[in-house]
Amino acid sequence: MTDSPAPRLPALLLILSLLAWAAPAAAELSVTRGSAGHSDVSSANPVPEWIYTLRPGESFSEVANDLLAPNYPASRLLQYNKIGNGAILGASDSVRIPLAWLKRQPQPARATSVAGTVQLISGNTGRKTPLSEDALIRVGDEILSASGTATIELADGSEVRISPNSRLIFNRLTQYGKAGMVDTRLRLDRGEIHTRVKPVMEGGARFEIETPSAVAAVRGTAFSLQTSAEGTRLQVTEGDVDFGAPGKTRRIPAGFGASLSTTDNDGLSIRRLPPAPALNPLPPRLTQLPTTMTWQESRAPMHRVDIFESDTGRWVESRKLTGNSFDIGQLDNGSYEVHLAALDTRGTAGMPRVVPLEVDLQARTASLVAPEDGGTVNDDMPEFRWQLNGDNEVARVEIAEDQDFRNLIATSEWAPETAALPSRPLGPGKYYWRVVTEAGGNSVATTQPRELVVNGSLPPVRIISVNYIDSQVRVFWEKVDTAAEYRLQLSEEPGFNNIIKEATLPDTTAALRLIPGRRYFVRLKALSDGPLQSRWGPGRELYLE
Repeated sequence: MTDSPAPRLPALLLILSLLAWAAPAAAELSVTRGSAGHSDVSSANPVPEWIYTLRPGESFSEVANDLLAPNYPASRLLQYNKIGNGAILGASDSVRIPLAWLKRQPQPARATSVAGTVQLISGNTGRKTPLSEDALIRVGDEILSASGTATIELADGSEVRISPNSRLIFNRLTQYGKAGMVDTRLRLDRGEIHTRVKPVMEGGARFEIETPSAVAAVRGTAFSLQTSAEGTRLQVTEGDVDFGAPGKTRRIPAGFGASLSTTDNDGLSIRRLPPAPALNPLPPRLTQLPTTMTWQESRAPMHRVDIFESDTGRWVESRKLTGNSFDIGQLDNGSYEVHLAALDTRGTAGMPRVVPLEVDLQARTASLVAPEDGGTVNDDMPEFRWQLNGDNEVARVEIAEDQDFRNLIATSEWAPETAALPSRPLGPGKYYWRVVTEAGGNSVATTQPRELVVNGSLPPVRIISVNYIDSQVRVFWEKVDTAAEYRLQLSEEPGFNNIIKEATLPDTTAALRLIPGRRYFVRLKALSDGPLQSRWGPGRELYLE
């Protein structure tokens, strides 16, 4: 009986051996149901990686081809994930991909709106050009705003609004192929930006903004950042931001601000932002401007109002105000966001009250005053007067020679005035005039036309050239702008005492059939629809051999 334990030893070793084989299987989740196998990289020195989950209809080979850089074959990714056959993978299965293996490509940003003076400095040539809407911004480029503003959209849909007097440098704009991840690194040298960042993918995506004194690392948030020679200030309104000196950042949540000074050693200062002001009800749709926005009084020394276009993100207006009211005016029709925030004693903006606003102005037809319909004037620069019947309208007078206004010969400048002079003198003749009003940038109303006669005489008509073809002569003459038609006379003597042919013609050319060997003389004058006509122009001799 003393030897009885000996036979059990092999069995015990076998059980331990089986447990040793089973332990890794229990510690590793199967790659075939939503989790990749353990990589061959030591956990003591982890490699940054991204987990990709296959979608319905995708195969492992297609995913590897789309995501991996050329020097990393699909077989190596299988080996990394300890998968023998990629064909066994299907929808909802996942694989781990080291970030260094992903395709990388520069992905330019785009200017969605520009207002005022903003310049783009090329990182390649150093050339400075005006920034225009839809312009592409590439790695190394800089945006320099003077009195203007710009809104920039990044590859992942994140938005950066640049305030006046700012300088923003685009240090990195990388997209990881079709992975949807981006690595964006900007530098704000001076000024202010308002940023709305799309949620950053876990496992490698990055969005950082550096200033001369601080760094802000973001994972999907809305915040604003200001920097100057005195330091950098941050306000977080959504999500959170890792902010501070490089390597010494703190996580700043929504509703808090932070500052880092370059003039003292106090380090990072964190404080709660002033609460959003209590805004009094404002109609969501404005049909007339200006309108007054008001809010409840608070202990804040000042408030700040920012207005943005909803579609483009264009920064329309920014004002710092005392008191508790603001007059909204001079907006075109469209959708806007109005941001109202209290300012603390340091001038830091607090949590904004964001109000959507729709402007829908309708132009109304003006009432014409003078000249009266069918009236006459002796001045070649007559004054036109009318009465506006709408709100926040601009108007101009339009003058044409025809009632359809196919060809405008004079206008006035768009202005909120009720009188104007034509853009150029009007020669004698009959005209038609009307007034066009505009509201909200795209709503237009037009009056019925009125007839006007400018007194005087039309200029004499000069014959330009004469062409002889067989027994026919073709005569060409100058066009008189206000002439409706022309009177032609043909005579056999230069005094035109005996007219042998007379005709009224609508065009500036006529064909005459003459008897060869005889001399003729031709002349013309211009006629108008009204009482005006020109003097006879100089005669021209015609002779057909």
